[in-house]
Amino acid sequence: MSSQLYKVTVNESTYSIVIHQDHLEVDGEPWDWDLVSIDNSQFHLISDHGSYHILIDEYDSESKQVQIKLNGNPFLAQVKDRYDILLEKLGMNQANNQSHQEIKAPMPGKILEIKVKVGQEVKKGDQLIVLEAMKMENIIKAAGDGVVQNIFVESGINVEKNQVLIQF
Repeated sequence: MSSQLYKVTVNESTYSIVIHQDHLEVDGEPWDWDLVSIDNSQFHLISDHGSYHILIDEYDSESKQVQIKLNGNPFLAQVKDRYDILLEKLGMNQANNQSHQEIKAPMPGKILEIKVKVGQEVKKGDQLIVLEAMKMENIIKAAGDGVVQNIFVESGINVEKNQVLIQF
């Protein structure tokens, strides 16, 4: 098993966590701990001479957020794996954070296909454009519901990062 990298944000503090086969590192420092599963949503953690009860209240796989209770105190954590971190570095996570008014190219590339037409109603998650970048096809999806007002590109053209593709 190779190491696994995660970035975890809890209450506006972000931690880099690397899970190795035989140990765990938090922000580059080894972390001594013992975790026992009680059931699918409850765990017992011993760390730094302390004992903690962890209850997983809710997990949203789409947003990768988990609501937990640590010794009865609620916390909201956002977990990003190595793929989420890579997409963030490439600027592709901006599609989820941008305004619903404009869809911009998350990276330079070539427009392979436009899947919508002016006047078409789209729902959040609908496929809008296929963008080829770094020899990979990337599907650009609608960040929210709306009606396509303008399409500023056509199949076969090259676009730059942050170039406006579609306007709602």
